[in-house]
Amino acid sequence: MKEHAETTMPALSRRAFVGTAAVTAGAVAATSLVGCGSTGGKKTDKQEEAAADPYEGAQIFYSTCPPECQHHNLKAYVIDGKIAKVESSELNDCAACARGIARGFMTKDPDRLTKPLLRTGDKGSGEFKEIEWSEAFDLIQEKFQDAIDTDGVHSICYVTGSGNFGAMHGPIASAFFAHLGGASTTVGSLCCAGTSAAEVPIYGQRFLDTRNQIEKSNYVIAWGNNPAISKQGYFQRFEKMMENGGKFVVIDPICTESAAKASEWIQPWPGTDAALALAMIKIVIDEDLFDKEFTLAHTCAPCLVDKTTGEPVLQDKDDPTSFVVFDTKSNEIVRHDKEGIEAALKLDGTSAAEQYNTEFELIYAEAEKWDSAAAEAECGVPAADIERIAREYAQADKAMIIQNMGGFMRTENGTNAVGTQLYLAALCGHVGHEGDGISDAGGVNEVKTGSPIEVPKVEDPAPSIPRFKFGEAILNENPLKVNVLYSMTGNPMTQWPNTNMVKKALEKIPFVITADQYLTSTALYSDLVLPVTGVFETEGVLANHRSHWIQLCEKAVDGPGESKSDFEIFSELATRFGFGDAFSKPMDEMISNVLEPTGVTLDELKEKHAVCVVDDNYIPFKDGEFKTKSKKAEFWVAAWKKDGFNPIATYARAEEDARNGDELAQKYPLFSVQRKTYRSVHSTFNNLEWMNEVCDQAPVILINTADAEARGIKDGDKVVVFNDRGEHHGIAEVGERIKQGVVGLQNGWWEQQGGSSSYVTNDKWKTLGGTHCCNQTLIEVKKEA
Repeated sequence: MKEHAETTMPALSRRAFVGTAAVTAGAVAATSLVGCGSTGGKKTDKQEEAAADPYEGAQIFYSTCPPECQHHNLKAYVIDGKIAKVESSELNDCAACARGIARGFMTKDPDRLTKPLLRTGDKGSGEFKEIEWSEAFDLIQEKFQDAIDTDGVHSICYVTGSGNFGAMHGPIASAFFAHLGGASTTVGSLCCAGTSAAEVPIYGQRFLDTRNQIEKSNYVIAWGNNPAISKQGYFQRFEKMMENGGKFVVIDPICTESAAKASEWIQPWPGTDAALALAMIKIVIDEDLFDKEFTLAHTCAPCLVDKTTGEPVLQDKDDPTSFVVFDTKSNEIVRHDKEGIEAALKLDGTSAAEQYNTEFELIYAEAEKWDSAAAEAECGVPAADIERIAREYAQADKAMIIQNMGGFMRTENGTNAVGTQLYLAALCGHVGHEGDGISDAGGVNEVKTGSPIEVPKVEDPAPSIPRFKFGEAILNENPLKVNVLYSMTGNPMTQWPNTNMVKKALEKIPFVITADQYLTSTALYSDLVLPVTGVFETEGVLANHRSHWIQLCEKAVDGPGESKSDFEIFSELATRFGFGDAFSKPMDEMISNVLEPTGVTLDELKEKHAVCVVDDNYIPFKDGEFKTKSKKAEFWVAAWKKDGFNPIATYARAEEDARNGDELAQKYPLFSVQRKTYRSVHSTFNNLEWMNEVCDQAPVILINTADAEARGIKDGDKVVVFNDRGEHHGIAEVGERIKQGVVGLQNGWWEQQGGSSSYVTNDKWKTLGGTHCCNQTLIEVKKEA
């Protein structure tokens, strides 16, 4: 960055930073040896100078790094009105990663937006002129009003992302557009729709985190995710579990940073994870390795399902928890929670067998299709490996499955994959005990939080636009016509699938507004770009279900130029539309509104900076008490059946699969999967120059040696990944770090950096649970011409 030499940032190069971070323990040990050299313990002049604290007298401010990898509490040192250093605060149990440290550089990055920009050239040209805020607000008011007058408030669409998990951004946007009358938005989750669609009905609630139990476990499966990157803030807990003698298994087509450290790396074909889990279930049932006592006491496995209706049988149709079972002691059908009964898991030989199945039998019917040989053929995992990990997991004293929004969810079978893993954990009794559990990306979900501003009820809700088919929906004006798009805390041009269609949509919408810190890929295709403040530039609070901490976000410095917070922008617009009173609240009052249900006070938060609301010994679903109405794991899912899917988790090969033998598979014979990088969270940080010295500076295409040789590709070649949706350009990394037949694409690269991998990703809609299918994408690769 141009300003580095002029600031008081420490004189530590970016490459040295990563090297230092990698050997922190060694550095600490070395520090203790200072004075043991030839000087006999006497400090030299240079050592005296080095010992001086360059940050003495600095003002200290606390905030948080919103990305999902940890929500590190950050500490900023401010000297002469500028941030001189950002580091992990004393409240964390590990150092902040490069992305956290980068927050200090972002506050004075010369590439930051400083004034509103109005497009002067074609969309995508990057031609803008600076305008005053008054002109920008006039334009927004005019365009909003024109949209309302011509096609109604539904023709205004607003979209948000995960660019900031603070409690002052998304809720305030929702409040503003609700007050406006109910603008439209999108439906479909890019990250963890599968977890929401499966864990909520089966276990009753999600975001109940097991991170405090990881090091107490002795068998951990990281299924389709890479905690060394996405759980970087506490990956040391996985390492400690292994140091204690535990086994760490990674299931992923890519040899990720986690797989490289794991005890074992299992490589399934993308999208086959549900079949793999069902094969494991078959083994644990066939070999009687499941926990029968836990299964009978804490799950609906013995509950009856009527063969004629396909519905669970209720004793009282008005009581959704009145499931019934067949009691082998009395040979009668009784309520599932009646004391002193012996419920049957299988009905063979009973009087109930002709009319009913148990949920256990329905699950086994799905698992029975996947014996080890069939699973090997479908999943590409040796049968012996499937059998071994099934037995090891079931027989482990304490075992966990780490899902953490894994890439296996971002497939056509993503919801079924989550469901089968939930079945496996519950049947084996690996839920609700120390060192056990399913690790969702959760934190404080059992601690209720409030909204900073009351969100009024919308009387006439707008139909939602499928996010994965956004381009088609806009071009076809189905389900509605969009006249104005307001985009914030996200970057659709890098994240949403089938980027060419997203681009066409942005070109068609008459007026696109993007609020961001940078001229992002989405901003390039906008009519008006609003400069917003970021971390350490605005006040707020983080009280998010992905963190164990409620954290105060303090303002340390002013944002660059004339940047404004999202709240300031909506507050001004609210005033112009006549409901400004709802937004004319002091920040302390809004923070207190968020905190009120938690029991944490603002005074306490100001004193401590952050308050942990999850006890170190917290165990989700403790002692097998689930969050469903029945307090049991309910395996049959009514919502799935209502949407036309099997109410029991199952597996069928996806529509887009390289082994289908159809025309698509012949044309594009390689699977592709997305992978996260250590330089960014989605597209955040990817343009930051500070990252370039130690991170990939261009998109890397990970390709197996055999696949590369067949295409005449060598390591370091410029290559093109392509299909009918579009092209993605990058540099080939050839080797054995990825399963043959699969190509790894890095997530988050900007249009200005050669374009996002989302240009090629699958935009299928609708799947069970509304899962994103980016990891169910077929492609071909060639050398750049």
